[in-house]
Amino acid sequence: MKSLHTFLLDDAIRLPTTMATLKPPESQLLKTLSSILTSEKTHLLETLNPYIPQITQPLLLSLFSSPSLAKRPETLLSLFHWAKASTPDAFPSDSPLPLLSVVRSLISHHKFADAKSLLVSHIRTSDGPLSLCNSLLHPNLHLSPPPSKALFDVSLGAYLQAGKPHVALQIFQKMVRLKLKPNPLTCNTLLIGLVRYPSSFSLTNAREVFDDMVKLGVSLNAKTFNVLIHGYCLEGKLDDAVGMIERMVSEFKVQPDNVTYNTILKAMSKKGRLNDVKELLLDMKKHGLVPNKDTYNNLVYGYCKLGSLKEAFQIVELMKQTNMLPDIRTYNMLMNGLCNAGSIKEALELMGEMKDLKLLPDVVTYNTLIDGCFELGLSLEAKKLMEQMENHGIKPNQVTHNISLKWLCKEEKMEEVSRNVKELVEVHGFSPDRVTYHTLIKGYLKVGDLNGALEMMREMRQKGIKMNTITLNTILDALCKERKLDEARNLLDSARKRGYIVDEVSYGTLITGYFREEKVEKALEMWEEMKKIKIIPTVSTFNSLIGGLCHNGKTELAIEKFDELAESGLLPDDTTFNSIIHGYCKEGRVEKAFEFYNESVRHSFKPDNYTCNILLNGLCKEGMTEKALNFFNSLIEEREVDTVTYNTMISAFCKDRKLKEAFDLLSEMEEKRLEPDRFTYNSIVTALMEDGKLSEAEELLEKVSGKFGSVKQSLQGEAQENAESKEELNTEGIAYSDVINELCSRGRSKGVTVEVT
Repeated sequence: MKSLHTFLLDDAIRLPTTMATLKPPESQLLKTLSSILTSEKTHLLETLNPYIPQITQPLLLSLFSSPSLAKRPETLLSLFHWAKASTPDAFPSDSPLPLLSVVRSLISHHKFADAKSLLVSHIRTSDGPLSLCNSLLHPNLHLSPPPSKALFDVSLGAYLQAGKPHVALQIFQKMVRLKLKPNPLTCNTLLIGLVRYPSSFSLTNAREVFDDMVKLGVSLNAKTFNVLIHGYCLEGKLDDAVGMIERMVSEFKVQPDNVTYNTILKAMSKKGRLNDVKELLLDMKKHGLVPNKDTYNNLVYGYCKLGSLKEAFQIVELMKQTNMLPDIRTYNMLMNGLCNAGSIKEALELMGEMKDLKLLPDVVTYNTLIDGCFELGLSLEAKKLMEQMENHGIKPNQVTHNISLKWLCKEEKMEEVSRNVKELVEVHGFSPDRVTYHTLIKGYLKVGDLNGALEMMREMRQKGIKMNTITLNTILDALCKERKLDEARNLLDSARKRGYIVDEVSYGTLITGYFREEKVEKALEMWEEMKKIKIIPTVSTFNSLIGGLCHNGKTELAIEKFDELAESGLLPDDTTFNSIIHGYCKEGRVEKAFEFYNESVRHSFKPDNYTCNILLNGLCKEGMTEKALNFFNSLIEEREVDTVTYNTMISAFCKDRKLKEAFDLLSEMEEKRLEPDRFTYNSIVTALMEDGKLSEAEELLEKVSGKFGSVKQSLQGEAQENAESKEELNTEGIAYSDVINELCSRGRSKGVTVEVT
């Protein structure tokens, strides 16, 4: 009895029925049709038309497997197209066997381009269940010949050309298992396909393909390594990219080329690692390579991105000195740098310099300047540039229209945006793309219209426009802020099922949302799910988890995640350290907070005022005023503390009824030109009132009312704001409204503003 697995394979492959299984009339018809197709007559296919009603699927499959037709690839190809069009009911559309019969014949006659073209067309239109791939991976050895190396090679290339690198990867892996050495060009194309595919898994797969290429003895060249280097750069692993240069030279004796270096230089420039750029340029010269225009443009890009425009212009001068004139891309990058720096006048002046070099501004030039004008609020100038652009025969492109819409959205003119989109579609043939929808979604969210944003998302789906990860994360964030966590979770799950790329930000957004609602277990579930599907968390993702745990009283668990962060090779940042210190203080475990603080400082953590204020507040909350004072004194000797530091100590003195010490610190603040704020006075006035010193409280209130205006509202508002946003001060016991009410009841409210504005 056949196993279930065998039945499934038989059903997927649908092997041809042999002549022996055909009924006598069909066998005779098969001979007739074969005779017609192998004759020398012209218009053979027209001769077949009368037989269409008699043609069955078994007959067609037998015809395609005919040895006599296999020798005639052109005839077989024509039959294939005729049968698909003329006998749709009999043609086995769910089976790749007719296709493979044609492809095998084409390959045997060295018609590789025709074979690949046919496969690509099939993959794009008829290969939904991957029946072609399945037939290659699981051939039935009894009824059909196993795929040849050439068939594997051509099929692999076809899946790549059709944009399905991960299916191509399965075929490559099958070749590896069979110890078949793929064509070097095919391997490089596979590497390119995997690296270009937007997935962190693809990059890992690409490196595994490289290792298999080495094991199989596939010839490696500079292009092979350039693709891998590009992959490392996409992941931000620039040190690994540089290491690959050393490896290609020492281990594989392959010399790097300009593309090798320019790929890394561009990535380093984007990251602002200009010292490393200089070292790499020296290494480039050591290998006998001369910087080309792409090299210089990468440097210009890097300096502009960092805002180092002086250095960017120096690179342009260096280009001119080496008789390498800057091109339109160079000037567009310089203009973008100037626009980002707010120097729109200088950016416009560069257009004149371009004309001197016979360089005509292109649509990118105008888009850059138009966006720069909008950024500075120069709407009229932006519109003039749009007119000038069209007068010079340069048509606005998708980017131009998206820039206009972006600025209308930023100005919260959503009704005008809707009208403009409608006009662009109806009059100018504009077709909203992914960027357009992302802009509209952000616009609707900015005005608080979540439903409008979700409607845009649905419209994208209806039009078959796939959201990118940024748009998806924007909507997830909005749903979480609206406390619609179930909807956010459903959207994330749906996005994954539909093949959207979700990343650590997607999961981090939901983790933060769950923690905000104190759903700790749900947040931890999201964390484990993220790791299970091998999404690599960043420091920011770890911070969301660690901060959430600390906020919810689970600092010890946060420490475990802190250790996990360190073990993963990431470096914790200030937010990581401050979250744990704050967590311990919030739990009343100030000594543990100081232990962690001291250990962190030994490992190069540089605490800022925010860190120190957390610790100082922790001591004060636990009533350790003397220790707090000692710590405070050490702080003012070591650093320039801020108003919050003094407020924390003043609040502690007021709580302990040490008003003299509180006033001393107030005087000290004024001497240091640190401006006391509403919270400072709120603490002192409350303490005076509770101590029965109403005259002094009134005197201070009169002084404060002149400084802050509406005292009651302002001081209470500041206290609340400090409590909510900083959480570094304990506001318990402050009842400022009671102070005002007491003064009023005693008829002592003269000069005090108490109205609510």
